[in-house]
Amino acid sequence: ALINGLSKIPTHQKKTVYLCQLLIRTAKGKNLECHFENDQRISPLESALSFWTLLEREEMKLEKLHEDIRRLIQIQTVAVHMENGYFKEAAEVLERLLTDSESDKPLRVKLATVIKSKDPYVPLLQSFSYNLLISKIKSYIELYMKENETNFLIQAATKQVESKGLGATALQDETVNVNENDKRNLETEQRFVLSIILLRDMQKLTTSTFSKLFLWLLLLLFTSNSLALSLNSLQNVEKHGDGDSCRRRQRWTYKEDLELKSGIKEFGVGNWAKILVHGDFNNRTSVMLKDRWRTL
Repeated sequence: ALINGLSKIPTHQKKTVYLCQLLIRTAKGKNLECHFENDQRISPLESALSFWTLLEREEMKLEKLHEDIRRLIQIQTVAVHMENGYFKEAAEVLERLLTDSESDKPLRVKLATVIKSKDPYVPLLQSFSYNLLISKIKSYIELYMKENETNFLIQAATKQVESKGLGATALQDETVNVNENDKRNLETEQRFVLSIILLRDMQKLTTSTFSKLFLWLLLLLFTSNSLALSLNSLQNVEKHGDGDSCRRRQRWTYKEDLELKSGIKEFGVGNWAKILVHGDFNNRTSVMLKDRWRTL
């Protein structure tokens, strides 16, 4: 949706899209069977370079870092072809990547010599490695995130709760005397509220909002596990009563351990709810099964 609607995305959000395109291409950079362009000759890293060029145009203050990343992408595009034994294709890539200009000439001559040697482990390629490329891009990402920090989830959740009159004061961003557990619970509640709102209103999202959410949906995924555990705990309290203090002190029996191992063998690690239902356990919860398996 982002790609097909790129022309409609506001200018200030295009940099985020370019960055996402760069990252996926770099992540797939060593896989020459992966194609992002209609031209099958264009490798993922060569495609990444086109988006890096677009990012460079967006800002000028990181000139040294820009140049380092550009050179690393160019060198590794050639190196990846050589590592796979595609020396002819490496020469063709070099022709496309580097011109005869004075600025490109030194690197062009060095890479041409490397390709003729057919040795992908020469010092030049080792010094400007793929790991170094990843490290440089991570440095760029960290700078980008610092400049674009936002409390988007909290702000959106607070705004929605206030508009619905659902106890807005509990979600206000203010300093209160609460312990760390209370703070974490509050953040979870805020994200939970927002996740429900997003699911309800997903069809109503504008292109602008969708572009912003694209970066933050991962955070919702990270919190989904804790939300699932919370809901599971509530279900168990409703089913068995509030007997947590008793259950915590209850020792696991040899028979229960066998039931747990048998359930994991049948349903696999992580399917704690299924194992709980099909096993013979003494007033346990799926969270307890998970913790016991970790202990075993």
